[in-house]
Formats: sequence, C-alpha cells, structure tokens
Amino acid sequence: MAFVLYEYLSNILVKLIVAIAIILIGLVFGRFIGNITKKLLRELEINRILKEQVKINIPLEEFLSASLKYIIYLVSIIIALSQIGLATTIFYILVILILVALLAFIILAVKDFVPNAVAGFIIYQKKKIKVNDIIQVNNIEGKVIELALLDTKIKVKSNDIVFIPNSLLIKSEVKIIKKR
Repeated sequence: MAFVLYEYLSNILVKLIVAIAIILIGLVFGRFIGNITKKLLRELEINRILKEQVKINIPLEEFLSASLKYIIYLVSIIIALSQIGLATTIFYILVILILVALLAFIILAVKDFVPNAVAGFIIYQKKKIKVNDIIQVNNIEGKVIELALLDTKIKVKSNDIVFIPNSLLIKSEVKIIKKR
C-alpha cells in the first residue's frame, strides 16, 4: 500500500516538474521568437512601408512580434496543463477569456471609428465644407487643409495643425467664414 502511494506521488511530482519545465522553455522560446520576429520585421521596415505607401501608421512590427510571443506562451501553458491532466477544462476557460478580451478590445477600438467614419461620409456627401475653406468650430478658426474619412485637418492662425474628429464637426455649429 505504501509503495503504491509512493509511486502515485512520485508520478504526480514528475508530471509537475515536466509541466514547469515546459512552461519555462515556452517562456524562453516565446521571448526569443518574439525578439527575432521584431528584428526581422524591423529589417524589412514594415512600419515605414505601411506609413509611406499605405498611409497607415500602426506599430505592426511590435504587434506581430508580441502576438507571436503570447501565442507561444499560451501553447506552452496548454501543453503543460495537458501534462498534468487539466488541459481541456483550462483550455476552454482560456479560450473563452481570450474571446471576451478580443471582443472588448474590438468594441473599444471601433467605438470612435464608426461615428467618425459615418460623419466623414456625411460631410463628403453634403459638400458644404471643402479644402481651403476657412471655418470656425468651437472657438477654433482656421483653413481646411484636408478632409479625411475620420477627421478634418485645419491650419489655424498660429500655423498649428488641428485635427477635428468628423463626428464633432457634425454635432457642432460650423461657421464657414470664407469659401475657397
């Protein structure tokens, strides 16, 4: 009886040590792959190309390398949990938590985009404001330099550039001081 208990406990201890080793290797490997990916993408100048060619200023290098690193972390945790025998339950909980976090992130990211994009379409359709018009919005007076989908770029008297969200232009009183 004591031998069976000893064998059972030693088996659990071995599985626990292997699980901890898997997690540690996953952490080191994930960090290594994340750094390599970041350096590779930096060498390819992905952020600069996106900014210059596509006019999108997002830190794609950092995002992709961090995503890859965390995916490796997650996989190593799942493998370690399966070593112990808890993989399916914990896996489902982790997947649900990740999906909830992604959904919250998407909702927070889109909450300002949608109203500004709709307002941008309205401004474009009505064509009341045009480039080179001088307008006043909420005590900001200046020359319209650019009308974009999400915001309007205005150059004020002090030669500063002010970006006004298009949803604010729709909601506020806009005085057109001088048409182009």
